[in-house]
Amino acid sequence: MATILEMRDITKEFPGVKALDRVNLKVEEGEIHALVGENGAGKSTLMKVLSGVYPHGSYTGDIVYDGKVQSFASIRDSESRGIIIIHQELALIPLLSVAENIFLGNERAKGGVIDWRETETRAKELLERVGLKESPKTLVGDLGLGKQQLVEIAKALSKDVRLLILDEPTSSLNEQDSEKLLELLTEFRRQGVTSILISHKLNEISRVADTITVIRDGSAVSRLDCKNGISEDDIIRDMVGRALDDRYPARDPKISDDIAMEVSNWTVHHPVDADRTVVKDVSFHVKRGEVLGIAGLMGAGRTELAMSLFGRSYGRDISGTAKINGREVDLSTVRSAINAGLAYATEDRKTYGLVLDDTIRRNVPLAKLDAIADRGVVNRSREAEVAERYRERLNIKSSSIEQETVNLSGGNQQKVVLSKWLFADPDILILDEPCRGIDVGAKFEIYTVIRDLAASGKAIVVISSEMPELLGITDRLYVMNEGRFVGEMPTAEASQEKIMASIIKSGERIT
Repeated sequence: MATILEMRDITKEFPGVKALDRVNLKVEEGEIHALVGENGAGKSTLMKVLSGVYPHGSYTGDIVYDGKVQSFASIRDSESRGIIIIHQELALIPLLSVAENIFLGNERAKGGVIDWRETETRAKELLERVGLKESPKTLVGDLGLGKQQLVEIAKALSKDVRLLILDEPTSSLNEQDSEKLLELLTEFRRQGVTSILISHKLNEISRVADTITVIRDGSAVSRLDCKNGISEDDIIRDMVGRALDDRYPARDPKISDDIAMEVSNWTVHHPVDADRTVVKDVSFHVKRGEVLGIAGLMGAGRTELAMSLFGRSYGRDISGTAKINGREVDLSTVRSAINAGLAYATEDRKTYGLVLDDTIRRNVPLAKLDAIADRGVVNRSREAEVAERYRERLNIKSSSIEQETVNLSGGNQQKVVLSKWLFADPDILILDEPCRGIDVGAKFEIYTVIRDLAASGKAIVVISSEMPELLGITDRLYVMNEGRFVGEMPTAEASQEKIMASIIKSGERIT
């Protein structure tokens, strides 16, 4: 098998930080090569060097592609050689059609005029190749995330891709869409397309990858051949530099008899389509010291339930009652929800959880600014003290509290979100997909925070699409399907099979 890419002794430095330290990467033609490591290890930085985001001259070392040393000055340079990168945040324009997005910057034109017939014909061919049946005229904004990801891949194919780089392609996808994407990658492998896959989902990596390169603290520490099988434990050991004997921290739950929050007959209608009910007569409770899980498939209504409770951030015509510490509370605004003792860490940390272009110092106290203010004016000294305290407590890896959150890894961004709500000191904390797109080491740290919060008497509600995660960190589970709670069980008696059985049986009853 011929070598299509070799990166030799790549070193990349930012002010005060050596992001990559003499990294070597070798990729064979026609393979799926996985790149794994903890958040902030340098994976995305290495791929930005390869794709020309960080141009030649801004790093040291050599990129050898197709047997020749390359000096990519921009993304356009690398794309002209068939190297296409699809970033974790999709670069699509929602108000343009699928066809327009596929050929944006690479238009099908004659004499300076776009040939729409050729554009749509070619787009349809590309969509068929990635298994998408939508019309090329469909607006991208009308597609779900899984289909948008396929549009990005169709866009890559339109540029005659030879080396496809995917950065966390399944992090926001449900299980079905993730499966389709992985099947597509294996089909591309049969067609001779080489792929580099960055992912924290080790079960996916071990299933489809031919070779794995592990990066730790800016250095390539191992290269694993998957032909004879590789265990997730082997990958984790190299990622974190030690064996991770247990994915979840040990805990000795001390659940109070006191109910921290009780929700009764909660019903929520769609914000645009008032005739559509997305949360249907849901009732539940969570006790002090308890970690409660809400399981369900994508679209079950879990996030809609959480957001509607937190200041009616989602939905319309909301009805039902909520009690906190035995008293009915007003949750009609975000401020009233916070004042009542409720906090919500959103699944979309970049859009709703953080002010990305602001610093750690400014983000951490945001939910409780009055605690660091004098007569309505933020005390900068107290602000810095709070931010530094939580930076140390949650082990946020950064150059200082003055680092902008946009430049942090996903795991460290999530720790800033958690810091914000820990500082607000809520009685009930709802965590929506708290470990999405985060490596196993950072996950363990966040699980430990959840455990310690419960041990201190807080009530925690965890929404997660990862059933092993729910089974590993919760005390009790509700199962949600099509807007309803369809099952409840102690986690000690739960299994993935029991959860899915609840969902399937409820679907049969509904139909």
